Amino acid sequence: MTDLLSIPEYAVITNSQPHFSWIIPGEKSIQTAYQILVASDLTKLEENIGDMWDSGKIDSENSISIPYKGKSLKENTPYWWKVRTWDQNKTASEYSFPQKFNTGDFEHVNRKWPGESRWVTIRENSKEKYVLENRHTIGYHEIEPASIVVNSKGNHFVTFEKAYFATIKLELGPVEKEDTLIIHLGEKSTPSQEVDRNPGGSIIYQQAVLKLTPGVSNYILQLPRFVPRYPNSQVLPEHMPEVTPFRFVEIEGREGELKVNQIKQYALLYPFNDNASYFHSSNDNLNQIWDLCKHTLKATPFLGMYIDGTRERMPYEADAYMQQVSHYCVDREFAIQRYTTDFLIYNPSWPTEWHLHIVLMAWADYMATGDSRFLESRYDELKKKTLLALAREDGLISTRTGLVTPEFLKSIRYEGRDFRDIVDWPQGTPANETAHMSGHGSATLEGETDRFVFSDINTVVNAYHYRNLVLMEKIADVLNKTEDKRFFEKKASLVKSSFNEKLLDKETKLYTDGEGVQHSALHANMFPVAFDLAPESNYPEIRSFLQSKGMACSPGMSLYLFEALYKLGAEDYALQLLTSEGDRSWMNMIRMGATMTTEAWDMKYKKNLTWTHAWGATPVYVISRRICGIEPVEPSFRKLCIKPQPGNLEWAKIKHPTIRGSVEVEFENKKNSFVLNVVIPPNSTADIFIPLKFDKYILLQNKKIVKGKKTDNYILIKDVEPGEYSFELKIA
Repeated sequence: MTDLLSIPEYAVITNSQPHFSWIIPGEKSIQTAYQILVASDLTKLEENIGDMWDSGKIDSENSISIPYKGKSLKENTPYWWKVRTWDQNKTASEYSFPQKFNTGDFEHVNRKWPGESRWVTIRENSKEKYVLENRHTIGYHEIEPASIVVNSKGNHFVTFEKAYFATIKLELGPVEKEDTLIIHLGEKSTPSQEVDRNPGGSIIYQQAVLKLTPGVSNYILQLPRFVPRYPNSQVLPEHMPEVTPFRFVEIEGREGELKVNQIKQYALLYPFNDNASYFHSSNDNLNQIWDLCKHTLKATPFLGMYIDGTRERMPYEADAYMQQVSHYCVDREFAIQRYTTDFLIYNPSWPTEWHLHIVLMAWADYMATGDSRFLESRYDELKKKTLLALAREDGLISTRTGLVTPEFLKSIRYEGRDFRDIVDWPQGTPANETAHMSGHGSATLEGETDRFVFSDINTVVNAYHYRNLVLMEKIADVLNKTEDKRFFEKKASLVKSSFNEKLLDKETKLYTDGEGVQHSALHANMFPVAFDLAPESNYPEIRSFLQSKGMACSPGMSLYLFEALYKLGAEDYALQLLTSEGDRSWMNMIRMGATMTTEAWDMKYKKNLTWTHAWGATPVYVISRRICGIEPVEPSFRKLCIKPQPGNLEWAKIKHPTIRGSVEVEFENKKNSFVLNVVIPPNSTADIFIPLKFDKYILLQNKKIVKGKKTDNYILIKDVEPGEYSFELKIA
């Protein structure tokens, strides 16, 4: 990778000192040294001449984000580089295949905001090609239909396997006279094999006209341009045909047969490697949900940024965070996540808690990449996004005590009018009931907030604030800001103490929705557990409470519910909730006919829901991080842990991408044994946790008896080196 781009030849890099990363060759290799060559010409590089930079042999295990240290690079110029490494046996590898990268404008002039990525042109084979700066370039892909039939109206009804953001490409052969086709595009169909003209909500139906011209065979349907309604809405450049999400096409006016090779979805996609990940298990619902979410993560970044779906085409912080951490689980891609985070720092949305996701996004980027440049360049902005300016003496923050001034809003880059707490979305409408109110706020009957009572000191907001402080302490440590590290550590300790003193009901051992409020919502209890605020002594009561609530939150915020459930040891219940077939479930999305995750659970919960909302794709994160237990311990997966929480799942196998290579996990959860097979990528080590199911047991590693350390309900094998291993814990 060059500056975290795996295909940098189809981009330009505006950094005069790009950073290089690579995967170590050899399944069991640990790097001890490397040599990088950078050349101004491919021929020179093929002759092992690094006329721009020859690093020489550098004794180092680092293979992530190595800064360029050669001659000054020129703007708007192509270069090539390659690398070789030495392993723990001092054996040198072959050089890697050359990778091309293009430099762009180093001065960063005429930017709407720092870090803005623009469309530019490069020359390729004597032709100009549009590419994006510092992120991969989106492009069109042709997808053939699954079937074509003629319906009762005599129209051709075309079904594609899945919905994409696309237009259609037709290869009809030349026509003799002018003609017109009426084309219907939609995400939803009817039982009579038509495109549903009235699908409801923000589910897509669109009609277009295609005029056929004598002598012309091939057509790309020109759809009306998307009209942005908000400042942050994203639009396609004029050189790219407009797209809309659809799975079904109905064509009026086509005479004769229409073959599958004559019509294609002309799908607009950000680069995605389908082979970077997989998941299979003994639970068919879980498999279908994985496929639904993976396709969502492939199809929705079609504008080169994370957006909230069809209706607004704009990014939101919480939505982007959920998409970010899920995207890491299915593809080895890092540029789009970083770009979206950067955009949202300078172009934020309105909810309090959404601003509080920015630090979470920045830390997730660092843990995935090990590249601290973003933390360093945006450190001052991250400090402001903790909302420390809204704190009172006890450390707790509020948006309702007069501290949200114009100066404060300017400091966090917010230019809108309605900065307020959200908890979850949709919020619903205020209720007249007062049964759960104490006079400090209002309850809701509809929406996804579980009748959360909003008050001056909001439990959810302060849980996020605490998490921000904890992460800023870590970030300050990474950047060697010792004084700041102590400051954030002290602030976090104060907030945790005040949080548990003033928001925890000592009798019920549950958290209330806010200071002076009696009501306890799902959200007020899942966030303190997810963010390590809740005392473990209260776990039994909180676990029972959360299990009594079901899925009383949105698809997006379910990420935090599952984090809490797995931390509480409720893995059987979590799996049951994840694979449920009720109306508040991912199986319901599939049953409705969606091929991407939906904005809300059902039309009855949100009247204008979209079928293209990636904040609901979090099950891939839950499956990867919790069920299969793959998680970075150190940045860039230099060290990871594998700690499955399978519940009653009989077996599963997964391939999980990282910047260092793939992690593979396969387990069999038998009555008298637990078998765990793992592949640890080169230049990484892992702590392996095997679920302990028996009082007396034998532990085998590659069929040889070994000892592990008993820790909680697991047996731990520490510091396992790269390679392929088989572990079995069986009853003695």
